[in-house]
Amino acid sequence: MGPIADRPDQLTPAWLTDALRTAGHLQVDSRVATVDMQPIGTGQMCDSMRVRVAFDGETDLPDTFVAKFPSTDASSVAAGKLMRAYEKEVRFYQHLAHSLPVNSPAMYLADIDVDSGSFVLLLEDRSPAVQGDQIAGTTPEVARLAVAELVQLHAPRWGDDSLESFDWMARATRDQRDLLSSMLPTLWQEFLARYGGAVEAHLRRAGGFFVEHIANYLDADVIGTGITHSDYRLDNLLFAPGVFAGTTEGRPTVVDWQTVAYGCAPYDVSYFLGSSVEPPIRREIEWELLAEYHRGLVANGVQDYSQASLEADYRRGTWAGMLIGIVAAVMVERTERGDTMFLTMLDRHARHALDLDADETIR
Repeated sequence: MGPIADRPDQLTPAWLTDALRTAGHLQVDSRVATVDMQPIGTGQMCDSMRVRVAFDGETDLPDTFVAKFPSTDASSVAAGKLMRAYEKEVRFYQHLAHSLPVNSPAMYLADIDVDSGSFVLLLEDRSPAVQGDQIAGTTPEVARLAVAELVQLHAPRWGDDSLESFDWMARATRDQRDLLSSMLPTLWQEFLARYGGAVEAHLRRAGGFFVEHIANYLDADVIGTGITHSDYRLDNLLFAPGVFAGTTEGRPTVVDWQTVAYGCAPYDVSYFLGSSVEPPIRREIEWELLAEYHRGLVANGVQDYSQASLEADYRRGTWAGMLIGIVAAVMVERTERGDTMFLTMLDRHARHALDLDADETIR
């Protein structure tokens, strides 16, 4: 396919023509004639563009795509390389997406140079689907749709240790867990210094406890149960526009697979409900939705996993958001929306952990 077009200005008609031909999507007598792009999304690790194209010649390809590139911010790129975020997303689309029933965009192009962090993804455009609003939170009806979709990610490869053959999503080694345990106290202090008085008492309490017991949390997550998205929240879900007007039809589209892993699958449920639902609403619906999720797993072939085991994993999973939030808030590009989002999410995750006495799970 030639050099990777890892910036929007490099996604020229000539480059797209060659890349789509090489991938088998474009006939030799057809070509991309024009390209027009507009920024979309709110991600901080990557830059995303809606790409509109016109073709010369016959083709079955759509005339719009979504393209993803590395961020133009150096700190975000460094974080993406350190956490293998770019590699994870590209490999997910190359090796897993097509074989899973979870609702994710089709992939047309995916290429990466792991050493440099240079990559490009060309994905199906799910417009007019609407991105969820992480800061605003969501309704019980939308939360139900989101949790139900997790069954389609988790159940098909539940307990499948062959996933560890993909080194980009393998569980953390002892050395990696020790390194993270040693880094997190410093990142937590940087977080407190950055946000100062905006960090409320309950967040300081929960965050301080979590940082003190991070090693116990990481060790508890060694036993994997399935594929996890690991950042499953409203900003990474697209919904049919009618959903936000009260319609309950349609499955969410799951995007941003930069944290995909082989881990404790119910952590995704805890992470979503903790990060994306206002605490008063979450308290009313979480056990009902958890029971529905368990019934979904059983109906899709998951055996020997009790409701009690699920509830224990769900409680421990309240800390997953604390880890992701602290690390991301300090390491990626700082923006006004990002500051509000991280504080909102961590506030909710802290309340979630405290509500469920989750300190008992990692003490």
